[in-house]
Amino acid sequence: MILRKLPFIIAVLGMAGGVLIGILFGANEDFFQNRISAGLARNHDIQSISDNSEREAKIKTESAKLWRCYQRYHFHANGIAGLSLAILTLMSFIQAPHLLRFCVQYSVAVGGFLYPFVWLLIAIYGPEIGRTEAHDTFAIFGYMGG
Repeated sequence: MILRKLPFIIAVLGMAGGVLIGILFGANEDFFQNRISAGLARNHDIQSISDNSEREAKIKTESAKLWRCYQRYHFHANGIAGLSLAILTLMSFIQAPHLLRFCVQYSVAVGGFLYPFVWLLIAIYGPEIGRTEAHDTFAIFGYMGG
């Protein structure tokens, strides 16, 4: 019985993650902005830029893009989880072989849960190691979810 409910639980957990980070944004957006700034201060590539104005421009650009990654986690976690719940509900009513339904439901739930973590992990690790490097490192979550 729990195996039939688990995909729904996974989808709801994904939505809970998106809602939770949205609440955290509202409660303390400065925490995320400060985390990004501190990471960029430790980024060797950015700190090696000799021209101060160029370095500051790069920091400003990267800060905005990394903040957008946090927002993308929030948007994708909520949106994909909502769509996953709709698909899971639809799959519950479809008359298909049990094994096929089971596999599709778990694929939808796990994929929908994992994909948004690409954006969260880029936002967390991107300031220090670089946004492109973080994307390349954590793209596996996107492949599993997409």
